[in-house]
Amino acid sequence: MAGLNVSIAFFFLVVGVCQALRRLSKRLLSPRAYGCLARELAGSLQLCMSCLELRMLVEIGPWGGGFGPDMVLTLLFLLFAVHGASFDGASANPTISLQEFLLLESNLAETAAKLLAQGAGMGTGWAVTKLYWSWELTNFHFIQNLIASECSSSIHTPLHHAAFVEGTCSFLLHLVLLKLRLGHPMCQVPALAVTVTFLTYIAGPFTGAFFNPALATVTTFHCSGNSFWDYIQVYWLGPLAGMLAALLLYQGNIPRLFQKNLLYSQKSKYKIPKARVAVHVEGDEPRRKRKGEKSNSEPRA
Repeated sequence: MAGLNVSIAFFFLVVGVCQALRRLSKRLLSPRAYGCLARELAGSLQLCMSCLELRMLVEIGPWGGGFGPDMVLTLLFLLFAVHGASFDGASANPTISLQEFLLLESNLAETAAKLLAQGAGMGTGWAVTKLYWSWELTNFHFIQNLIASECSSSIHTPLHHAAFVEGTCSFLLHLVLLKLRLGHPMCQVPALAVTVTFLTYIAGPFTGAFFNPALATVTTFHCSGNSFWDYIQVYWLGPLAGMLAALLLYQGNIPRLFQKNLLYSQKSKYKIPKARVAVHVEGDEPRRKRKGEKSNSEPRA
């Protein structure tokens, strides 16, 4: 359990450093620069380093540390709960940033800045984690360094099935995000943590359950077993297709591309009481006739 304790301490250290980076950059940068660059950079750095260490525990822990998948899933849930509470609105996921762009919540320049910050954060997180592993503080890290040069692909199923799995995970994740985006953060954080944990448990044996193109790029693209184009299809095209499908199903349209609702008919909130108008009009005619009859009858008298 000593190795697990070191990993838990590493998780706390990563969250603490990234939180300090967020607070410092919020004081020094403008709100726009913080939201597009520093916040996404810190979130991607935190997510990458935590997921790499957790992935190492998934691969080595069962036979090197004697703990099962229940321990890993518990850590995964707690990590994403902490991420959701500390990210300060960052997504650290290219598909989420592109979804915000398609929903007209950010412009092209802001979206490009977020994607660049996510890539820089993921790359920095990968480099720092590799350096941390090289210190070999635990037996887990020693074993990880031995097998790092010969890592194998996370795709353990036919290519079309792997792309479908990643696309389905992305589809379900984005549906939850769209449903909860206007809700209270106290409800969003545990709901997203449960969703990610469940999807990882179901899809992990097939593709590693990344449903985050930037995270998958730094984690598994350098591994042997599949070509670069295979990885692009599974870990980029699959999640992007899932995001578009979720957006179209939830909204009925894609606001950035077209405004017409293709799935749902929008009924007007205001109804014109045509029947009542007709009744009043018809009811007024006898009254007018009666008044006319009275006025005509008076001179006769």
